[in-house]
Amino acid sequence: MAPDKAAIVPLARPELLVRAAEQTDWDIIIIGGGATGLGTAVDAASRGYRTLLLDAHDFAKGTSSRSTKLVHGGVRYLEQGRIGLVREALVERSRMVRNAPRWVKPLSFVVPVYTVWDKLKLRVGLTAYSLLAGRFGLGPVRVLSVDETVEALPAVKREGLLGGVAYMDAQFDDAALAVALAQTVHDQGGLALNYVPVTGLAMSDGRVSGVSARDLITGRELEFTARVVVNAAGVWVDSIRRMAQPDVAPMVSPSQGVHLVVDARWLPGDQAMLVPETEDGRVLFMIPWLGRVLLGTTDTPLDQLPIEPIAYEDEIDFILREAGQCLEKAPTRADVLSVFAGLRPLISTDPEASTSELSREHVIRVEHQSLITIAGGKWTTYRQMAEEVVDEAIKAGGLAPRSCKTQALALHTELPEAGERLHPELDLTEGQVRHAVRKQFALTVEDVLARRHRALFLDAAAAIAIAPEVARIMADELDRDALWIATQVEAFIIMAEGYRCAPAPVTER
Repeated sequence: MAPDKAAIVPLARPELLVRAAEQTDWDIIIIGGGATGLGTAVDAASRGYRTLLLDAHDFAKGTSSRSTKLVHGGVRYLEQGRIGLVREALVERSRMVRNAPRWVKPLSFVVPVYTVWDKLKLRVGLTAYSLLAGRFGLGPVRVLSVDETVEALPAVKREGLLGGVAYMDAQFDDAALAVALAQTVHDQGGLALNYVPVTGLAMSDGRVSGVSARDLITGRELEFTARVVVNAAGVWVDSIRRMAQPDVAPMVSPSQGVHLVVDARWLPGDQAMLVPETEDGRVLFMIPWLGRVLLGTTDTPLDQLPIEPIAYEDEIDFILREAGQCLEKAPTRADVLSVFAGLRPLISTDPEASTSELSREHVIRVEHQSLITIAGGKWTTYRQMAEEVVDEAIKAGGLAPRSCKTQALALHTELPEAGERLHPELDLTEGQVRHAVRKQFALTVEDVLARRHRALFLDAAAAIAIAPEVARIMADELDRDALWIATQVEAFIIMAEGYRCAPAPVTER
């Protein structure tokens, strides 16, 4: 049976480790604390299964904190005829808005048009998109005049403008939602631990029977058994699969997406802009987000999997160039407050396909009888993916069947006290830092400045400036010394420099 939920949250990390050590035999162990892993843990725990999630770094450290911050059905998939995929995502979008209203909110998009054909095509396509949502829709499609388009998008390029088409989608803070999911795991009787990498898989008669792991904070070695192990490690799923079979064929063909963050003056107001086709055939988003504007994204194939991917010079130039095609005045490198890159775990079926052609759909694979790997997918459908994974885990682990409860499960909501800002360009307060340590599993300065607060993603220079004060507050909470403070600040600054957009090339291919 699951532990008493009322006694679980909040717990300090030492208490969490005691719980983990005392309960070594689990129904489901999940490897990976991104959107899919956390969603799976919430689903499993809410069904009453003994659930443990382990992440090698911080929750959502990888792909899941580096998205375009959109909850959407995927407009461009309509052109590919993937109606089912779009419909499923639109239904899940509505559930995210309902279950996590603190972080997921409707957002109006405007597509400026410069030809009659584009206006007609967009009106038809976006109307179909809206109709697919049915009763789960967020609002109607509207055709805008030139004046209405300029009113909605004051910075839009006026020359040749024929008007626009407006439609509704949704926006969220990906890292904040991930932390809420981790808290919800505990609310539901499960256990989620960050900074505990899995170092090996235990095998018994050809079956995966558990994991070995190491707590990076204490150095303690840990062993756990489980009825079933779920591999939700994102772009790193193949490294986990190789623990059971070193010569296994890879499932994932990773690509990199880059986003730029600029001041709100580049897109005033609360409307987002969609550029439906760029020079590489992708769409470009310009989105108001947490008082800034987010520009993106790119799609670049990779053959390495760095934990901190760095934007290439041509990716930055591409986004700035495309933004300049539809704005009266284009931002430059000097206007970029932060640049971040994220890795996409794309599923490849054709080794010759470009990354833009690879599937965004997810794949679930059962190997070695009880190792379930989930790869691909996107934030919007994380809950549906999790439901499917747990259904497979029930069969693979021989667990007593229990129905899914997450379709209407409200996620954990807990707000820190308001206070005085620690930096004029950021809304971070001392109370938020202390809350991040006490209630949100934050253990490093990066945890606070990159994911509990989005300072690093909003303004890299401001985040670097505030790092020493954040370290001092955290040291007081965690009972750390001056050496810990200095080490944390140095590590954060080195990492954060990669988020600054220099005039010179960021890196070479």
